[in-house]
Parts: sequence; structure tokens; C-alpha cells
Amino acid sequence: MGLMEPLLEICSLIAGHAGAGEIASARTGIPGLHVAAASVTTEPINHVYEPVFGLVAQGAKSIVLGDKVFDYGAGQYLVVSVDLPITGHINVASEREPFLCMGLTLRPATIATLLLETAASDRSAVDTPGMGVSKAPGELLDAVVRLLRLLDHPRDAPVLAPLIEREILWRLLRGEQGAMLRQIGFADSRLSQISHAIRWIRANYAEMLRIEDLAQMAAMSVSSFHRHFRAVTSMSPIQYQKQIRLQEARARLLAQSEDVAAVGFAVGYDSPSQFSREYSRVYGAPPGRDAARLRSGPTLEPSPRTER
Repeated sequence: MGLMEPLLEICSLIAGHAGAGEIASARTGIPGLHVAAASVTTEPINHVYEPVFGLVAQGAKSIVLGDKVFDYGAGQYLVVSVDLPITGHINVASEREPFLCMGLTLRPATIATLLLETAASDRSAVDTPGMGVSKAPGELLDAVVRLLRLLDHPRDAPVLAPLIEREILWRLLRGEQGAMLRQIGFADSRLSQISHAIRWIRANYAEMLRIEDLAQMAAMSVSSFHRHFRAVTSMSPIQYQKQIRLQEARARLLAQSEDVAAVGFAVGYDSPSQFSREYSRVYGAPPGRDAARLRSGPTLEPSPRTER
């Protein structure tokens, strides 16, 4: 079976379950599975991707992580191994051929169980980035098709979905992003150690950052922590925290008309001028003006980020 046939069916299944509207997304009845569609392109939007496998069935998207750009379109998949603040936008979409994608949460425990059962022992010490894009082989597309078909058979899903999820993970482990996926499953991998520090930063983004404490949390020396953190996230811990702070500030300003200075203080800035300056540098406009512009149009986009 060629690649076009499963992709066409994946498109049909996603379109049937994503919902209506120019930009639509939906969490499905299958835990961790998310589908999304967009008939318009979007401007760059900043948000955090959590560990996920995402597949584009139609259209194309561009993602910026630190100083790296990841482009992926129909028939390509994305693997994200840690929580990463990215800038993403849909750059190929139309009413006739909407952007269509699906996402599946990557759960470390499930990956670890699969590694144990298959006696996988490759604990390579080389650094792996936190994000990668590859072309999907036919076997992977076939498994995705069967997972999405279960959306029309909810009585079968509780039994069959976990089996197909394991098959998808196995195909990923055997593919180009396999090394990254294995690092998710090993509790003592460098990726897992860095993940401890990343989760702390996300939960305490407004606090002062002490690199020594983060390094201790990751069981590394300060120099080793800096090196591995940048290898995974494409940015320094300080840059990572700044991205999280500014994304949280933007979400607060978009959700409600809060005082700009108060939002800056709430996310950890001591100086309103510094907050406005750094916000403008990242988003191209001062906080108040940027939030007003976002509220005036459909700029948000569907994301493969799914529930844990």
C-alpha cells in the first residue's frame, strides 16, 4: 500500500472529528489523542509543547525552537521529548485543502515498559535534541490509521487503542527519532535528568533562577548541566525561563484586560520597563498593543499538545 492511501484516510478521519470553524481542535475519547484542523494560515504563536508525537496529514507548519527551525508537512511527523517553549505557525492551509494533524501524548512509563519487554538496552550517552522531524514510513501511517478509526468505534477503543499506541511507539523507536524516544523511557538518561529541571522552571517561572540548584536537581555539575540543557532545548536555562515567563504573560493579557505592569510583576519581572522591552523584542509590539491585536482576529492555532 502506497503512502497516499493511508494519508487520505487519515485526512478524512481527522476532518470528521476535529470540529467546525476556521481553526478547530479536539481531544478525543482516546486518552492522549488530539486532532486538529485549520482552513487558514496563522501568524507565529508562542506556546509550550509537551512530550508528543505529532503527524501532519495535509498542509504544513513551521516551528522555531531557540535558533533552530523545523518545517514539516504532509506525511512527516514530529517528536517532542521534553517541555519546550516554541514559536509555531501554520503556513500552508486553505478551505479547499485545510491543515490537518493529529497528536499523541508520549508517556514515559509506557515507553519504559515497551523497552523492558523488548530488552532494549541502548543507553547511548550522546546528547539528543528535544525535538525532531522525520518522514513517516508506511508502517507508522498504517498504525495511525487504525488508531483514528477507533474514534468511530468507541466500544472497541478501550481495548484496542493501548495496543495500537504500543505499535506506534515501537515504529517510532525503530525510526529516525528512536534514540530520542529511548531517552524518554530511561529514568536515568540525561534527557530525564534535564526534564526534572525543566519541570521546576515551568512550575516556578516567577522565581529567581539559581543554576547551581538546577544542576543539583539534575545530578550534574554546573558546566555539564549548561551543556546538556542547551543540547536538549537549544537555549540556556535563563533563556528558557524568559520564554516561559513571556508566554505566561501573553496568555494572561489575552485572557483578560489586566494591568500590564501587574502582569509583569506576576510573572517575575521587577521592572515594568524591562518587561515591556523584552516582551516587545519577542512579540514585536508592547504588551497592551499586542494583546489587543490578538483579540481582534483568529490568530491562535491548533497544537499537538495533549493531556497527560
